[in-house]
Amino acid sequence: MNTFLKIFQWLPRIICILAILFVSIFAADAFEAGNTAKQQLAQFFIHLIPSFLLLVFLLLAWRRELIGGIIFIAIGIVMTPVIFSHNYTINHFSVAQCIRILLMITFPFIVTGILFIVSYFMKQRRLL
Repeated sequence: MNTFLKIFQWLPRIICILAILFVSIFAADAFEAGNTAKQQLAQFFIHLIPSFLLLVFLLLAWRRELIGGIIFIAIGIVMTPVIFSHNYTINHFSVAQCIRILLMITFPFIVTGILFIVSYFMKQRRLL
């Protein structure tokens, strides 16, 4: 198998793993002063629920690239206005800041979805 095609096959998986790890970092805000250790751990695992869901979708995409690709594109598209609205109205960030946040959080999932779909069609044409 061509090295370029092999890299192209693994690229969506690697990007998705890195994006899930990045989203998981935000669970660390559950550790605040004033809460018991039990409360902090409970909040930490609650904050990790999106990461667990994304991991399930990654496992699905690993085997069913077309379905997984569609799911990741949908996640990115659906979450874009939600995250933008939250950061613009609640956090009072500028539009430029909101776009940078979107590029860090939702854009990797859209790219991952596109790459999974392209990889699926390349396999169908026996290129991978």
